[in-house]
Amino acid sequence: MSAAEKNVVVSNPQGLHARPAELFARLALQFDSTIEVIREDHRVDAKSILHILTLGAVQGTELTLLAEGDDAEAALEALVRLVESDFATDETISQGSTG
Repeated sequence: MSAAEKNVVVSNPQGLHARPAELFARLALQFDSTIEVIREDHRVDAKSILHILTLGAVQGTELTLLAEGDDAEAALEALVRLVESDFATDETISQGSTG
């Protein structure tokens, strides 16, 4: 079992609100690893939309992502890519942004 840690800054102008939180949690659920998101001293389960929303992560917020498990590195790479893309997915790109 391996562990990984990465820092990411929320660049989405609306921050980590409901839609991005749902995309983030849905992606995290695809991995077997335990994944947590940390903002300052607040640590939450990355696989829970409600927990993610409690972070109050607005644009410019720095988050630390921690993962522990066999697919920890892959999980964090995918989650960092999602955040850095302003939560764009193939699905949202093909449908066009509805804001």
